Amino acid sequence: MTFANPELLWLSAVVLPMVAWYIRRVRKGGAAVRISTVDTLVAARRRTVRYYLRHVPFAMVCGAVVLMIVALARPQTAESGSSSTTRGIDIVLAIDISGSMLARDFNPDRIAAAKHVAANFIADRTGDRIGLVIFAAESFTQSPLTTDKATLLNLLARVRTGIVEDGTAIGNGLATSINRLRESEAASKVIILLTDGVNNRGQIAPLTAAAIASSLGIRVYTVGVGTRGMAPYPTFDPWGNYAGLVNVPVEIDEAILTDIASETGGQYFRATDDRSLQAIYDRINEMETSVVDTNEFTRHNELFGRFALCALALLVAEFLLRVMYLRQIP
Repeated sequence: MTFANPELLWLSAVVLPMVAWYIRRVRKGGAAVRISTVDTLVAARRRTVRYYLRHVPFAMVCGAVVLMIVALARPQTAESGSSSTTRGIDIVLAIDISGSMLARDFNPDRIAAAKHVAANFIADRTGDRIGLVIFAAESFTQSPLTTDKATLLNLLARVRTGIVEDGTAIGNGLATSINRLRESEAASKVIILLTDGVNNRGQIAPLTAAAIASSLGIRVYTVGVGTRGMAPYPTFDPWGNYAGLVNVPVEIDEAILTDIASETGGQYFRATDDRSLQAIYDRINEMETSVVDTNEFTRHNELFGRFALCALALLVAEFLLRVMYLRQIP
């Protein structure tokens, strides 16, 4: 509790001279009738409840004065808070799930590393709607735009290679992502496209999809994953049993990925290991920040009425006690 006029609390010192005056009056008070001796009266006198209540009216008056002074100082409680409005970003994560994503130049392989950093990215975004598109020879939406992180992370965990025909359709993956954002009304629309290969499948050329994204105001960040040179790739026998690792050349169409990013106002990144891949997503996370409008407020609740009412109640009680119960013959 605070006071709007705390300086008025000093007026409560007026109670001190009131008490001094009352004590002096009690001590100087004389008998109304003079008699020769009061021994008989004293012997017959019994101290009743009135005797013990004789100073209560004055105490009630003092309490009423203090309460009125407190009311004048305007006691109040303050409720502080803030309201925030988040203007988020609509983001689609497009992840390549072709067979080459099983290469083990990342730990434990490319697709697992991509899922791990994507999960961290999703967890760090507040107020954004995020969707998930996966592609190989074909593309489809794993999750539409949503703010439900738990569901999105669960769907991300189910992503794996082999669920669609093998190949790399970068144009189709980008087009499906664009379709997720086509009707978005967000102030900022972003696609993060991750791949480790060269466009070799699909009906839509990557640069055609990039031009469509640019016309819709969608910014595309492209990420190429794979070490430089050769990468270990797991092989399997005809019965599906693991047969060891073979080194295969890493081929990423960096020119196309760079052109896509440039066409849409984004940026191309190359990740050669787990650490650099995490750093890329961290950088994109910093570049694409949501706007949060915060309004702080303080609401005061006035309490002077309660103290004034208590003071009035004390004065009424004092009057009734003094006049009806402690009344004295003048």
